[in-house]
Amino acid sequence: MKALSSLIAVALVATGGMASAQTASPAVTKALAAPARADAQGDDAKRKAAEVLAFSGVKPGDTVVDFLPGAKYYWTRIFSGIVGPKGHVDAMWPAAMSERAIKTMPAFNAIMTKNMRFVATSTNLPASTRPVDLFWTVQNYHDLANKGAGEPALRAFDAAVFRMLKKGGTYVVIDHADAAGTGLAGTETRHRIDPAMVRSQVEAAGFRFVGQTRVLSNPSDDHSKPVFDPAIRGKTDQFVYKFRKP
Repeated sequence: MKALSSLIAVALVATGGMASAQTASPAVTKALAAPARADAQGDDAKRKAAEVLAFSGVKPGDTVVDFLPGAKYYWTRIFSGIVGPKGHVDAMWPAAMSERAIKTMPAFNAIMTKNMRFVATSTNLPASTRPVDLFWTVQNYHDLANKGAGEPALRAFDAAVFRMLKKGGTYVVIDHADAAGTGLAGTETRHRIDPAMVRSQVEAAGFRFVGQTRVLSNPSDDHSKPVFDPAIRGKTDQFVYKFRKP
């Protein structure tokens, strides 16, 4: 288990051109240190888990949607520990990923707690039967525009997230950055997206941009390589954006 001091993390939140320090809450620190997820703790430093969770503002009692959670449900497990018995976590899979979702069900069942649900939507748009405090998606947003779906798919997705969230709810997008001005040009080839495109699309849906943390940025990444290229895999320049529903 990591030393407690390594879990007291700081995130930089840019708001109105200013930056302020944000420390991981006791709930975040406890969830990361939970013995039940000892097998996943080796990834915490690489993912800057404490920092980005502190930035998100997630807290006990929240309802969280972890969209396209991945085969090992890394974030879902952490959120379960943070929100506690009065909170809820939905591991949400869109219809297009139904086959992959089914393959992950044994892994989900192995780590499932009372406050977690496996949710498979009937369409590719997110939907929830209860109001949501935090909608979270990591390294997935760029995929929404692929196969010719383009900006209309992004608009529909962001609008669906807006409908799901409570007033004051938070939308966090983490993804691989592409070069400024590239828009959607690299979403299918390099699996990257221009951060400015993400911000413009999400704000167009009615969200207010709260800020960003640069804890996952990598200035040495020139954005020219696909994210799976061995030279850059696991070290890509990533952006972490936070939006709020007014």
